[in-house]
Amino acid sequence: MTENGSSPTSRRALLLAAGSAGVAALTAACSGPAATRGAAGQPSATSTAVPSPGGSTPACVLAVKAGAGPYYLDLDRVRSDITEGREGVPFRLDLTVVRVSDGCRPVKDAAVDIWHADASGAYSTGGATFLRGTQVTDGAGRGTFRTIVPGWYAGLAPHIHFKVRPDRRTETISQFFFPEDLLVQVYARPPYTQRRAPAHPNARDSRYRAAGAAMTLALAPDGVGYRAAYTVGID
Repeated sequence: MTENGSSPTSRRALLLAAGSAGVAALTAACSGPAATRGAAGQPSATSTAVPSPGGSTPACVLAVKAGAGPYYLDLDRVRSDITEGREGVPFRLDLTVVRVSDGCRPVKDAAVDIWHADASGAYSTGGATFLRGTQVTDGAGRGTFRTIVPGWYAGLAPHIHFKVRPDRRTETISQFFFPEDLLVQVYARPPYTQRRAPAHPNARDSRYRAAGAAMTLALAPDGVGYRAAYTVGID
């Protein structure tokens, strides 16, 4: 089954096309002391000092929106560890939610859902709930998930879906990607080796080519796995 994602709005497209000069101009609107790096080579918005593997650069950038795909389930299962015993390379994801229109102010009590495929490329369906979960952001807009690096499926770039719900009326939906060179290394490890991995897991996906520059996570080693920090800017 394929997933349908919506195209970025013109505003978001302009933000992404602005490059380093545009990001520097946007930074003037945000007086926070530091930022997590939201993508490989691209900083994302924050107004709090949150260390990240990729370094820190102040910026204020909206997350690129995408569709939820066919596998979203409204479970409201609040938990940090979503693995449920699923095997794979461990991955910790630290998220910070900020409101761009409010000077990059952290958003407290926002519900953040994530969901993704397991190492075999399968999503939990029916009564299963593995690799799905919700965090409610703290006073600094932060929440943490412990999961695994997702597998690949259906010709799409490996990804993690997320949905931010700051209140009951609004939501922001998007997805994170992973650096392709890192995926190649991960997929050479069990249990991913039970299938033959694509030589170029990302390059074949048009969605990655459109949004990967902004939504690719910057991973750093963390024990036997990896970790990443990302700041999600919402309207």
